[in-house]
Amino acid sequence: MIAIIYAVKDILLQISAACTFLFLFQWRLDQGHLTRRNRRFPDDQKFLMVCCAVGITLCTALSSTMFDAIYLNLAILPAYIGILYGNFRSGIYLALYFILCTALFSVPSDFNTLVLNSGALLYPLLFGMARPFKKAVLIQKIGMLWGALFPSMLFIVVVPRMYSGSIYETPSSEAVLGVVYLIVTVIMGGFFVVYIETAWDRLQVKERMKGISEKFQWESEKLQQITNVLPLNIMSFDDNGYVTELNEYMLHLIQHHYPDLTKEIIMSQPADQIFAKSMDPVTYERLRGIVLNRQRSNAKIRLDSMTYHVFTAPLQHDTGIPGGIVMIIQDLTEEEKIRSELDNVERLTLVGQMAAGITHEIRNPMAVVRGFLQLMREKSPEDMHSYYHIVMEELDRANSIINDFLSLAQSRVSDKETVQLHLIIEELAPLLWADANLRGQSVELKLSPSMPLLLLNVREIKQLILNLARNGMEAMDAKGVLTLETHAYADHVELIIRDTGSGIPKSQLEQLFAPFFTTKSQGTGLGLSLCLSITERHDGTITVDSEEGIGTSIIVTFPYDSKDRNVGDHIYKGEVSG
Repeated sequence: MIAIIYAVKDILLQISAACTFLFLFQWRLDQGHLTRRNRRFPDDQKFLMVCCAVGITLCTALSSTMFDAIYLNLAILPAYIGILYGNFRSGIYLALYFILCTALFSVPSDFNTLVLNSGALLYPLLFGMARPFKKAVLIQKIGMLWGALFPSMLFIVVVPRMYSGSIYETPSSEAVLGVVYLIVTVIMGGFFVVYIETAWDRLQVKERMKGISEKFQWESEKLQQITNVLPLNIMSFDDNGYVTELNEYMLHLIQHHYPDLTKEIIMSQPADQIFAKSMDPVTYERLRGIVLNRQRSNAKIRLDSMTYHVFTAPLQHDTGIPGGIVMIIQDLTEEEKIRSELDNVERLTLVGQMAAGITHEIRNPMAVVRGFLQLMREKSPEDMHSYYHIVMEELDRANSIINDFLSLAQSRVSDKETVQLHLIIEELAPLLWADANLRGQSVELKLSPSMPLLLLNVREIKQLILNLARNGMEAMDAKGVLTLETHAYADHVELIIRDTGSGIPKSQLEQLFAPFFTTKSQGTGLGLSLCLSITERHDGTITVDSEEGIGTSIIVTFPYDSKDRNVGDHIYKGEVSG
């Protein structure tokens, strides 16, 4: 009975020692150092050698002989598994190491016992099955291992009894224990294969899930990068009203109106708690109604001085369950400004068409009335001449307004000719000096000593200079100085008309060239608009530099091709005053 107990203890000890192979294998697997390619054992063959060698060493060191006949050593399990899973070289090393350990620890240590206890007779079969073993499925692998393991264990259990000639006299308890040892060894071999394959499958699933997770994360990051690049303001909400995501454009838009809000603050609490405190009630309630509607919608809202188009759409899971809402906001402020400008253009076009249509109907009666007034003035008493003069001045003023309308509405291409800008200024100088003398003012000409020839419409440029000059004179008191200055640069020419008047307030500068805007009690608001139209027809620009209390400078720029530059004949030195 005691012998049986010791035998059971030795068998359990061998089982524990053999399992060290699995413990090492699982530990290495948990460290993430094992990889599997083409259903082969880990690429790290050194680890395979060490792992199997440790199991062989422990089992062999703890080996014993059961009932002085059966050699208890489960090192055969890591040895056989290592040979089947490893490559040919590692299998040779393991087989030699197993034989060496068996020779050192088995009793007796003769050659026959060594060959029997090391299972060397089945090595050719193992090496022959190694290649197909790696490609086989789980059940086939277990069958292949058992095909080599069962005969080896059967020899180890039965042959010693056969040599002693007492196989038929073996007690039943010893026979049963020997059969149990044989069966347990075979079952453990199958269990080891199942464990290794299952562990590998779990590793493959883990790696696959890791790959899917990394791919999903990359796709999510890529989508975020795309939304950050798109010039659209995008923000999404969950069903509880929390902001789940927003792109950089949306964050900048929110911070434009509410600089204190950061992305962390926006995503840390429901959106209605954030924006209800900082947004006016009317706009907030409208936005809230759009979000709570949870349907596709389009709306236009105004916030401060900005106009936005708000598009919302519901988000749904694959199962059709609602998953929040996405909001896309587009800034329409510039578009509204352009639309307003187009309305002004249409308005001007309509005015031009009306003016062109009625000009003949009005000018002809006005010419007749003015002619008869002149005749009546000649035949009337002198004390009535002043009244006739006032009426004719008003008729001339009405005719001038009609001319301004026609000039501003003109859309045809200007007839241009190559001309010297200084010659145009020279022709206008006497008229400007005369107007300035009547007002008690003076005009100075500071003209560039060299000036290229320009493609200009002489009539329109004269009208441009006269309008700007007379505006400057009207802005000055007596003794004011109006300066006309020119400069030639590499690719453009500048005409500067500077006055010493009261200047223009900054609040009026933006509207200065808007049609019908005027600060004069008798003005039509078309003079500067006409100047801008003339400048644009010459592909030029017009800018205003004004300072209250000092004066105003209007800079008109005319471009030209420097390759075709021709210097005019007129050379100006010093200042010309009048």
